[in-house]
Amino acid sequence: MSQTKKNILLVISTVLVTLLIVCCAIFYMLGGTVEKAGDMLRFIATVSFVEDKYDGDVDRTILINGSIDGMMKSLGDKYSIYLDEEKFRELNNINNGTFGGIGVVMSFAEPGHCKIMSVMENTPGQQAGLQDGDEVIAVEGTPVSELQPEEVVGKIRGVEGTQVVITIRRQGEEDKDYTLTRSSISMTTAAGDMIPDTEIGYIRIASFSENTAKEFKDALEKEKSQNAKGLIIDLRANPGGLVTSCMDIANMVVPEGEVVSLIDKSGNKQVFNSSMTEKELPIVVLIDGNSASASEILAGALKDRGAATLVGMKSYGKGSVQTILPLFRGDGIKLTVAKYYTPSGTSIDGIGIQPDVEIAMPEHPTEDVQLLKAVEVMKEKLQ
Repeated sequence: MSQTKKNILLVISTVLVTLLIVCCAIFYMLGGTVEKAGDMLRFIATVSFVEDKYDGDVDRTILINGSIDGMMKSLGDKYSIYLDEEKFRELNNINNGTFGGIGVVMSFAEPGHCKIMSVMENTPGQQAGLQDGDEVIAVEGTPVSELQPEEVVGKIRGVEGTQVVITIRRQGEEDKDYTLTRSSISMTTAAGDMIPDTEIGYIRIASFSENTAKEFKDALEKEKSQNAKGLIIDLRANPGGLVTSCMDIANMVVPEGEVVSLIDKSGNKQVFNSSMTEKELPIVVLIDGNSASASEILAGALKDRGAATLVGMKSYGKGSVQTILPLFRGDGIKLTVAKYYTPSGTSIDGIGIQPDVEIAMPEHPTEDVQLLKAVEVMKEKLQ
């Protein structure tokens, strides 16, 4: 046999051995089922075929990113999504309480619509003249009706100093485009003060980020030093955030015992408990259709444990838990891994939490009737 043939056979043997080792590794990692190993080989073969045969330029990273994105979308779960490098960075910035944005709090209570709930002071939104109640009907020319809420938020937020164009619909006026320059938004997520001429403290929690628990504790201690006899916690338009932050606050307001339990697909149950033993203040909690996720965990625990009266409208109903998996190229995935249950064993996923006292905001409010009702309920508690 010639040396050339020997070399060819050696190469073929090496390739076959390598392929066999790879197949065995895949087979092992996927639990040892032939079907799963075959599916993985189908994927590898497809990527290889596209790279070799496609009549055009192929970027393998883009190809894999698209595959992961499609994988997440195939689950049919709006909370399980692929986060490219930009979106992954934005998520981390939001959890840290700092991001490049325009300084507005948005509501997606009505599907396909986005309304501005409030405009923060000294932000691009305020400087441009945006107002509470404005409807965002398009971002960069793309109608809001064609986007998921997280896509709307993702398009509006971005790198500090860059511009974004949003189209605003305001009652009695023609639709208008606003060009805003994003700035760094350092958001205080929990703040409050005493209700004037009462012994009632008020704390608004806008979301649950890394600093929220400390901000809440500072506000609570300040109000206790001012002889607060009762506390109103405002969770309206709170989309959730870090469950760890929510639990830190639960330890300050929920009586010792269960706060929430998580159950995964295998039936494994994890129970989170409050360690608070000191005497708690009477509490009233404000919720609405935009109170979701971690805000529902806190509201549900306080209601089920008999520690608070809930006032407002039924909450959003996001009772699933997501985990973040970094994918080592600055991107990642957010995947639903469990459902949470209130202390009474109730899942509110797709249902929401019903308030004890239901009261809706009028279409064009001249005063905060929900907060006024919460004050009324608290005064009855303090009698």
